[in-house]
Amino acid sequence: MKKSWTAPLCCWLLAGLGMGASIEVDGMETKGPRRLLHLHPIIPEIRRSCQLITVTTRGWNDAKATIQLFSRPEGGSVAWKPVGKPFPAVTGAHGLGWGIGLHGTGEPEAPYKVEGDRRAPAGVFKLYSVFGLAAPDRVRFLRFPYRQVTSTTEAVDDPHSKHYNRIVNREDVARPDWSTSESMQRVGGRYRFGVMVEHNWGQVPGYGSCIFLHLWAGADQGTVGCTAMASSDLNRLLHWLDARRDPLIVQLPFGEYDRLRAAWGLPALKAAW
Repeated sequence: MKKSWTAPLCCWLLAGLGMGASIEVDGMETKGPRRLLHLHPIIPEIRRSCQLITVTTRGWNDAKATIQLFSRPEGGSVAWKPVGKPFPAVTGAHGLGWGIGLHGTGEPEAPYKVEGDRRAPAGVFKLYSVFGLAAPDRVRFLRFPYRQVTSTTEAVDDPHSKHYNRIVNREDVARPDWSTSESMQRVGGRYRFGVMVEHNWGQVPGYGSCIFLHLWAGADQGTVGCTAMASSDLNRLLHWLDARRDPLIVQLPFGEYDRLRAAWGLPALKAAW
């Protein structure tokens, strides 16, 4: 289940842990362990991808978002085409903060994601798997790896655990080493179906964990760090996703998306505000 970043990158990120830092954007601070921030000028995975989910907000501190799906027959320089109409979503209750993903780690003068900050991660990420309450034989429409959520399925958010930022079956772990986790079955309807995002996949402690796409509690209710949407829209997304087409999610404030679009090879978007 675990996919690690290279050791040098993890060491580079960890070099700043334990050194307090805060960044203020539009009157709201992000506080947490300092990290070195860097954006990759080119993201090869975008060139290879044939499915793209764009999530854009008005600004860093806004929870309301717009999702648009895109596809293309092959990668490279082939143009992206929108799939259906855009639909509403919500991100973290405090908006977005740079996460750790295919884009790198972020930029100065903007918030970055830390554990418990109620921000969703901004950046470019792979999708790991779909999860849900249904038995596998009820989701044969999926073209993506699937994990059934049971009474022993937990999402580990303890930064001190070797299982940090992973979904685990408690019964499969000989010596559980975490003190905090989320019992996913107890969440109920919001986790009827969901998609795990490969944010902070190298498990750097304190930089955010267990980021999902899932059902929302309402159009005006931000999340603790995930991206959520209506049932009909999540259902549409799940029927569309195809692991063979290397799907990615790009999540950014609209202004940042527009600024980075050409360099990263992203499709043009119309502002929803």
